[in-house]
Amino acid sequence: MTESIFVYVVCKEIAEARSIAAHCVENRLASCGNILPQMESIYWWDGKINNETEVVLILKTMKAHYAELEKTVKGLHSYECPCIVTLPLAGGYKPYLDWIKTETKPEK
Repeated sequence: MTESIFVYVVCKEIAEARSIAAHCVENRLASCGNILPQMESIYWWDGKINNETEVVLILKTMKAHYAELEKTVKGLHSYECPCIVTLPLAGGYKPYLDWIKTETKPEK
């Protein structure tokens, strides 16, 4: 099993996703951020069903960095209750997983 994780984040717009991704990569909280620019979301909020276009951001990092990454994303995010969830990686191409570890902050 790997200690690498993907962090799935939903953003209001592409500029927000770019800003969050750039900040997390520059500060070595994530090795990479992938932005999927258009997704349609249908969801309950404030007692009604909403239909919005949103942006998916996937950050690649290590489990050890998740708490700091979550705090950072929440601080930069415009939503009151943003979707910030981890997707565990059961395995993968070892050189790629090693790259994720190398390009994030050293674990404490």
